[in-house]
Amino acid sequence: MTDALRKLQDLRERSLAGGGKDRVDAQHEKGKLTARERIDLLVDPGTFVEVDRFVTHRCRDFGMDSDKNQILGDGVVTGTARVDGRPVCLYAQDFTVFGGSLSETHAAKICKVMDMAVKLGVPMLGLSDSGGARIQEGVMSLGGYADIFLRNTLASGVVPQISAIMGPCAGGAVYSPAITDFILMVEGTSFMHITGPDVVKTVTHEDTTSEELGGARVHSEVSGVAHLTAPDDATCLVQMRELLSYLPLNNGEDPPFRATDDDPNRMDEALDSIVPASSDQPYDIRNVVKKVVDHGKFFEVHGRFAKNIVVGFARLGGRVVGVVCNQPNHLAGVLDIKASLKGARFIRFCDSFNIPLVTFEDVPGFLPGKDQEWGGIITHGAKLLYAYCEATVPKLTVITRKSYGGAYTVMSSKHIRSDFNVAWPSAEIAVMGADGAAKIVFRREIQSAKDPKAEEKRLVADYKAKFANPYQAAARGFIDDVIEPHRTRPVLIQALELLRSKRDTNPPKKHGNIPL
Repeated sequence: MTDALRKLQDLRERSLAGGGKDRVDAQHEKGKLTARERIDLLVDPGTFVEVDRFVTHRCRDFGMDSDKNQILGDGVVTGTARVDGRPVCLYAQDFTVFGGSLSETHAAKICKVMDMAVKLGVPMLGLSDSGGARIQEGVMSLGGYADIFLRNTLASGVVPQISAIMGPCAGGAVYSPAITDFILMVEGTSFMHITGPDVVKTVTHEDTTSEELGGARVHSEVSGVAHLTAPDDATCLVQMRELLSYLPLNNGEDPPFRATDDDPNRMDEALDSIVPASSDQPYDIRNVVKKVVDHGKFFEVHGRFAKNIVVGFARLGGRVVGVVCNQPNHLAGVLDIKASLKGARFIRFCDSFNIPLVTFEDVPGFLPGKDQEWGGIITHGAKLLYAYCEATVPKLTVITRKSYGGAYTVMSSKHIRSDFNVAWPSAEIAVMGADGAAKIVFRREIQSAKDPKAEEKRLVADYKAKFANPYQAAARGFIDDVIEPHRTRPVLIQALELLRSKRDTNPPKKHGNIPL
C-alpha cells in the first residue's frame, strides 16, 4: 500500500470516529444512537454514499484552531442512500462533535445535500441532534441557518422533507424542521424550543425544564408541532421508513403503487351496523377506515393532537390515499381551531404530492364559544376550507352520519370541487340538528301549543323525517349516490380508478393568500 493510500485510509477511519470513544459512550449512556448508527438503521444496507467527510470548520478564534478541534465532518454526516430501494438525500447531526453545533461549514454540507435533493427530485431527510449555533463563529453560524431555511422553503412542495428530532433542537434550529412536511420526535431524549429554561426563568420568572417546555409529549399533544413520536431512536427511524413508503419521490410523480391481494370488491357487513342508531352516540371513525382500506392498514399521523379530526395514509386497491376523518369519539367530531389547522396542513401536503384525498365525514359543525371566537376560529376554519378548495387531486367524500351547517360545506363538499361524494343511509345533511332546528323554525307553534313538549317532539320528528337524511342532497345532485355501508370499499376503489385521469387546475397566479 502506498503512503497516499495509507493516508486516505487513516483519514477515513478518523472521520468514522466522530468525537471519539468517550463521547460516543456518553451518547449511548443517554439512550441515544450516534449519527452513523442512525443512518445505518434508516437506510438500506450498503447504500449510503457519504459526501464531504473530510470537511473541517474554518474558525480560528477561541482555541478552535487547535489540532484536537479539527474534527473531520464538522459534526454532521451527509450523503445519499436508498430506503426500500428508492433514493433519498439525508443528513444526520453528530452530537459527539462539538455537541452537533452548526458552523458555517456544517451548514454548507447540509445545504449541498438539500440542493442535491431538489436537483435529483428525491426526498430530503434530516436527523437533528444539535446544541444549536456554534457560538465561537458568531454571525457565520447564524447565516448558515438562514441558508438552510431558504432551501427548506424553496424545496417545499417540490420534494418531501421529513425531520427527525433525536436530541436537542433549540433557538433558530427549530425553524428548519418547522418548514418541513413532517416532524418525528423521540420521547425522553429530544426537545424543541425557541428559548431554553434559563432564558424563560430570566424573562418570565417561570421555572421549567426542556422536557416540560418542548418535549415530545408537549409537541405531539399540545402544540401540534410533532406529527409522530417514538420511545427510542430505532423506532423513530422505522416510523420514518414507513412514512416514506406512502410518499412519491417528488411533486412530478405519483405515490408508490403496491399490488395487493386484498380483493377490491371486498365488502364488510360490519359497516352496516357500525354507526349507532342514536345520533348522539360516539363511535371510532378509525374502525370505519380500517374496514375499508387495504388489509386494514392505516398509518395515522398527528394522532395525539386535535383528536376530533383524524388524518393519515392508507391504500385502496394498492393506490396511496390521504385520509381525513371527523372523529365522533372525541368532542363529537366538531371542528375547532386545532382540528382546522391539522386538517388543512395535511390536505395541502397531499395536494402538493399528488395523493388523492378520501374524506369520511361525521361533523356537527364548528365549536362555539368565546375562546374559539377570540382565538380566531373564523380565520383558522377558513384555512381548512381554503385547503379543500385549492386541492386539485382526486377528492372523494363519504358522509357516514352528521353533516351540519358550514361544516358540511367545508368538509370536501361537491360545492368546493369534490369529485365523488356518497352518503350512507344514516347520513343527516342539514343546517343543524333536528332538535335545534325545530325549536327555531317552529318556536311560535311550540309556545302556543296546549302541550308544548308533545308538540316539540312531534315537530322534531317531522323535521328529522324531512331533513335528517341524505335524500334531499341527493335530489339536488349534491351527493352522487346513497350507498350501503358495506359497499364503501369497492365504490371508492372504482371511483379512484376512474379519477386517475383527472385534470384540474387553479387560475394562473404567483400563489394564493391563504388566511394565515
